[in-house]
Amino acid sequence: MMLLTGDTMENSNEDDEGQNLWSSILSEVSTRSSSKLPSGKNILLFGEDGSGKTTLMTKLQGAEHSKKGRGLEYLYLNVQDEDRDDLTRCGVWILDGDLYHKGLLQFAVTAESLKDSLAVFVVDMSRPWTIMESLQKWTSVLREHVDKLKIPTEEMKEMEQRMVKAFQEYAEPEESMPSSPQRRAPAAGGEDESVLLPLGDNVLTHNLGIPVLIVCTKCDAVSVLEKEHDYKEEHFDFIQSHIRRFCLQYGAGLIYSSVKEEKNMGLLYKYMVHKIYDFQFTTPALVVEKDAVFIPSGWDNDKKIAILHENFTTVRPEDPFEDFITKPPVRKLVHDKEISAEDEQVFLMKQQSLLAKQPATPTRGTESPARTASGSPRPTSRTGPTNVASVSPMTAVKKPDPNMKGAAANEGVLANFFNSLLSKKTGVPGSPGTPGHCPLWKSTCNDIKEKKKAIHDQNSPHLVCQSANRPWFTESVGILSDV
Repeated sequence: MMLLTGDTMENSNEDDEGQNLWSSILSEVSTRSSSKLPSGKNILLFGEDGSGKTTLMTKLQGAEHSKKGRGLEYLYLNVQDEDRDDLTRCGVWILDGDLYHKGLLQFAVTAESLKDSLAVFVVDMSRPWTIMESLQKWTSVLREHVDKLKIPTEEMKEMEQRMVKAFQEYAEPEESMPSSPQRRAPAAGGEDESVLLPLGDNVLTHNLGIPVLIVCTKCDAVSVLEKEHDYKEEHFDFIQSHIRRFCLQYGAGLIYSSVKEEKNMGLLYKYMVHKIYDFQFTTPALVVEKDAVFIPSGWDNDKKIAILHENFTTVRPEDPFEDFITKPPVRKLVHDKEISAEDEQVFLMKQQSLLAKQPATPTRGTESPARTASGSPRPTSRTGPTNVASVSPMTAVKKPDPNMKGAAANEGVLANFFNSLLSKKTGVPGSPGTPGHCPLWKSTCNDIKEKKKAIHDQNSPHLVCQSANRPWFTESVGILSDV
């Protein structure tokens, strides 16, 4: 028989406590590792150029400026589980709006990564006439790519069945639920199976096997559409009706957002994290405001969509989308050419060359039409025999250069006149303006101060005279004023 002393019992108790402590630590580590946020999750973004795909994800990422790339862009979102203090990254692949780059999807979506992906189709509310065409185009691109992956039939059916079950199991969130983004607790097995409703005729007819979300960006443009394009409530209800019916075909959710006004941005992030990581989500459907609609996957059906049709007056629900939401006529924008100031010296040189090419214009007025060909102001009533010598030698006086200006032209006239007088002193006898023909020509100039009057022969074309203080020389070709 073995007796245990007090010291031995204490040592055994300490060993047991140590083992229990290590067991609890290992158990906690094992539990945390199993509940850790999974890695390798991806968001796939599709949409037209300019629809706001990169801007949307940059805003959710927390960056201030978006840098748009080409082909296939890659970003990531930080996802944090506040309850378990866990952090992971969710990859974001953004396909370019040009169909030429659709082959790059092979790097973003593989047969192994498809089941961990969320497909997001972005449409532009500022251009509503492109919405349905864009949805048809990009969903077809993803369907074609999924078909090329050649996923085993059983695996694909399992993925599709999971989407059907998620759609059927949707339940309105309870107001008493906490709003923290904690992980959803696993549902008790078999409890919800009895309440699952069958799918409608147009629900999940195009099952991609992954969650789908449609995001309408730039919903702040609703007011612009009302003012500039005369959109009414009926137009926006018609747009929403077509989008929601399209969402039923893919089992997709729908959310209207605006980066500019930060509308529904937080809601968009929470819903995407909910669909990828199964975080708890407590926001119900929002259908009251036409620019802030939110339809979670599984909530909608044909009867709820029919409520929108009650307000239709000029259009029917089955009318083609493009017949009612038409593209407005293109306005040709005339861009004003940028005008730059020319160098001052270059401008002046051009003006100088233009002035040099222009024909010279006279600075003085033309001769008065009232003046006769001879330029004489003699009265028409004067009678007497006409002398051939009436044509004065002043006709030979050189006319002023029309390019001369102002005083220079006047000085030239006077200089030419006096030069002609000097040349006439030795002229031909008997010719007008010579001393032989007019003996008073010299004497008048020399003795003009002594003689008061000198009357020339009436037959002479020269009239010298009239007083000693103001002599006038009048000839048949012009007038000489005050010498």
